[in-house]
Amino acid sequence: MSNFDDIYAAVAEASSSFAKPQGLVYGYGTAGFRLKANLLTSVVFRVGLLAAVRSKKLNGQTIGVMITASHNPEEDNGVKLVDPQGEMLEGSWEAYATLLANAQTDNELVEALKKVVTTTKTDMGVKANVIFARDTRSSGPSLVTALQAGLTAMSSEYKDYDILTTPQLHYLVRCINTAGTPAEYGAPTELGYYEKLGKAFRTLMDGKPRPSPVFVDCANGVGAPKLRELRRVVGEDILDARIVNDDIETTSKLNSQCGADFVKTNQKLPPGSHVTPQDRCASFDGDADRVVYYYLDQESTFHLLDGDKIASLAAMFIQDLINSAGLEEEIKVGVVQTAYANGASTVYLQKVLGVPVTFTPTGVKHLHHAAQRYDVGVYFEANGHGTVLFSPATLSIIETAKPQSPAQHTALQSLRALSELINQTVGDALSDLLMVEAILAHKGWGPKEWDGAYTDLPNRLVRVVVKDRHAFTTTDAERRLVSPAGIQDRIDALVAQYKGGRAFVRASGTEDAVRVYAEAGTRTEADELACKVAGLLRDY
Repeated sequence: MSNFDDIYAAVAEASSSFAKPQGLVYGYGTAGFRLKANLLTSVVFRVGLLAAVRSKKLNGQTIGVMITASHNPEEDNGVKLVDPQGEMLEGSWEAYATLLANAQTDNELVEALKKVVTTTKTDMGVKANVIFARDTRSSGPSLVTALQAGLTAMSSEYKDYDILTTPQLHYLVRCINTAGTPAEYGAPTELGYYEKLGKAFRTLMDGKPRPSPVFVDCANGVGAPKLRELRRVVGEDILDARIVNDDIETTSKLNSQCGADFVKTNQKLPPGSHVTPQDRCASFDGDADRVVYYYLDQESTFHLLDGDKIASLAAMFIQDLINSAGLEEEIKVGVVQTAYANGASTVYLQKVLGVPVTFTPTGVKHLHHAAQRYDVGVYFEANGHGTVLFSPATLSIIETAKPQSPAQHTALQSLRALSELINQTVGDALSDLLMVEAILAHKGWGPKEWDGAYTDLPNRLVRVVVKDRHAFTTTDAERRLVSPAGIQDRIDALVAQYKGGRAFVRASGTEDAVRVYAEAGTRTEADELACKVAGLLRDY
């Protein structure tokens, strides 16, 4: 008999209170598990088990669990694991999460858990350490109860950080695991997070004119109280953030007619946003891990400044600082994009800035890994989720470089502060907001000047229902179809008819549908190309 039969018995007993619904099949993806909150209780209990095993496998390092459904409606919820450096769960463990979630009975769950422990060669004698937090959804507290039951059954140590943004939890996990090492990331508290960002922002804003207000739509989510606290710590003399859509008490308002996804999809101001032309505006999503900017021009026409625009702004500024610091031979900047990035942004990065661009499949984990290959890797999805990664070697160069002039001294100081300001664990709306505000202050730009760096090509995204989405497979970072056979050649022939034309087809990950993305020189041509490509797919 195993020395740990008492743990498995405790798991079986606790599991009986969190039965898996019949007939449901769960899958752990990029966003973890995410669906209607009332279907998640058994899943969250089992995530507690896996979090403990993951910590034991990694010699007791702290693992994070975040309960959130990000930009989804309030009735949804989700749960995901955070690895020791604040990164997403290692890909090979996603299958173990799925295995545990789908065990139908208490006994099947225990057998699945034993299989995970055996397969991963985990020492169950190691003490597990887990921290967790949630967003503002009304379903959060009951799901926390299920998580605690799973952790308790595994005899895990744990700490509840209550309500946080998703990036704050990622930050805390990394801080706890790096404490007392040369790679120490910061004070492992929520206040430590604000103070780290605040100190870096104040350094970057030193000597700059007081900026005009930035109007921030917080999607009636956790970003509202956290931005308010960040503003207090930073100081309103240099961060005049005017918060709109901050009603976290009326939980049904979360992400409803507001937030980053609403603004990007509808290309208009969220209700309740009363701004004048040239005001800087930004929107977070429900868990504050993404941000988009936008403004009205003098004719009150709406202009979106999405993740592509943020990535281009960051790459330009960082490259300028590296050149000013005299480090252009030692530090190279690169940008990572997906097929959904606007073609004009790619041309600007490659041709104007001379920055290399890598393409990856859609999904943050793909972008994050690709960005790690650069000295300074910038990645943002068009939806506003992204960050900047500084390699350890680059941080060492920046830290030890000896300036040869006052200009080099200033540039080095700004680079160091920027590396502290940016949350390098994951996309972070609060951190990214401060980064954009600092860059615009350095450049003396308003939103119009920022937008003027390049003009987005008109584009259209069309959803097409198909019989079997699995029939559509891609290559070249999802930009070209491999199957059905012959379709890509027909798409190429259509694209060739349009100046500046580009189109690709990508299967949905959740439904029998595909998405057609098309760009062309004019709005009419982009619409036309998208519809023609969609027409090729209706027989499949």
